[in-house]
Amino acid sequence: MWLFSTGGGLAGRLGTNNAWEQGMSKQAPQTRGLVIHWASLYDAFVWQTSLGQEERLRRFTLELARLEPGQKVLDVGCGTGTLTILAQEKVGPNGEVQGIDAAPEMIEVARRKATTAKANVEFRVGLVESLPFPDHSFDVVLSSLMVHHLPGEDLKRQAFREVHRVLKTGGRFLIVDLAPPTNPLLKILTLPLLGHHLRGADPRQYLPLLDEAGFKKIEIGRLWGGALAWVRAEA
Repeated sequence: MWLFSTGGGLAGRLGTNNAWEQGMSKQAPQTRGLVIHWASLYDAFVWQTSLGQEERLRRFTLELARLEPGQKVLDVGCGTGTLTILAQEKVGPNGEVQGIDAAPEMIEVARRKATTAKANVEFRVGLVESLPFPDHSFDVVLSSLMVHHLPGEDLKRQAFREVHRVLKTGGRFLIVDLAPPTNPLLKILTLPLLGHHLRGADPRQYLPLLDEAGFKKIEIGRLWGGALAWVRAEA
């Protein structure tokens, strides 16, 4: 899921004015993580902040995940379901893809998008720190721009343990998240655009927590001009 601070930038100015979305937000499960409720504006915001390159980024994310036909995939913090639906294309008719998000509004939009795309994807409201799935259920778990919205090491640690629990032995966990840009000019351009304090998002800090959760073969790399990083680990 693409995640942005609602305290500044365009996201903060948009707010949540839709009465239906306000009502839906009351049904959201309780979490200490930041939850985005303005689902009706979300896709337009993502298009703007990605400079129209969202699908390209999503498809590159799936390349990093190394999805194969027939696999079972979970997208945590799925937002409006763009990545989740593309993942179904990768695993094919014999695969299974599910998406969860803490915001009921996001799940409602994702379900409509899946119906339009005729994609066999299941979406449900849920929290990454308390996954509603049995042990060893998935071959791959995806997390796109979500982990930095889990405040503090304790909540991240709990989330990583849950992801490890639902992954099959040898399954992969792929994180794509904001990172401090290495290019000074890119940092200047990115901060006002996203309305996000990037110093609080550094995927390098996830590595010891993943190791503690039981993951192995942990890798990290940069993409998108250094403004994003990916972390891949094996259960």
